[in-house]
Amino acid sequence: MHLLIRFIVNAVVLWLVICLVPGFHNDAGASGFGAYSLGTVILLAVIFGLANMLIGPILRLISAPLTWLTHGLFTIVIDWILLGLAVWITPNLKGGWLPTLIGAIVLMIVSTLIAMMYNPEGQATAV
Repeated sequence: MHLLIRFIVNAVVLWLVICLVPGFHNDAGASGFGAYSLGTVILLAVIFGLANMLIGPILRLISAPLTWLTHGLFTIVIDWILLGLAVWITPNLKGGWLPTLIGAIVLMIVSTLIAMMYNPEGQATAV
């Protein structure tokens, strides 16, 4: 259930990011708020989730020393790379480096808030 909620929240946040952040372009020709189809947003969320699941751990492992040195701020760069890859793969969607950076920051903030809601006060969770 937790994964489904995270997926839905990520899909909504991604839709808001690509609609509200200037710099994302719909190659299908539509423009304006809500110009991106539900299929494009769901496909972007699925591709981002798969990239985060398959490529994310490898990038996090490789960049662990740099992430440690920057006290976790390098995580933004990793999320930026993963979102940029997902936007690049998604058909009918194009975005530059700045919109994807803003989107990665917004996604990281929302993910942190969701994690805090499910694990208040840093309580240990059973594995």
